[in-house]
Amino acid sequence: MSDADMMQLYSKRILALAADIPHLGRLEDADGSAMKRSPQCGSTVTAHLRMEDGRIAAFGQEVRACALGQASAGVLGKAVIGARREDVARGAAQLQAMLKEGGPVPDAPWQGLEVLVPARDYPNRHASIMLCWLAVLDAIDAAEAGQGQSASG
Repeated sequence: MSDADMMQLYSKRILALAADIPHLGRLEDADGSAMKRSPQCGSTVTAHLRMEDGRIAAFGQEVRACALGQASAGVLGKAVIGARREDVARGAAQLQAMLKEGGPVPDAPWQGLEVLVPARDYPNRHASIMLCWLAVLDAIDAAEAGQGQSASG
């Protein structure tokens, strides 16, 4: 498969993920919510969640980001229910290493992030790709601290 074919394949997959983001919208009665904004590009993601026994039991996300950020939110949204904080933190760390250090694709259940491998070459998009992950981690922290909401840039 040529590089052009590979990029076309990735582009179609990225757009498909961006068009079908799971759990879109605000979650009423969330235990924790957090908004993250990329000052570089203006993308924002707000995560809302309910926790039960240390796991995400319900989830909602508001995503205003480029197609790459939306694709990242799509992969996260498909596997976030049932995840613990350490699962999300591991996925985020592996995603960051994949983007910035040429690391491997994240482990299951986050292996769908493989679609974002070509984004390694676009560091100005890395912040948007990471937003949903950081918002979820902050929302978990807010829920566990009993704060309900956290906002940061």
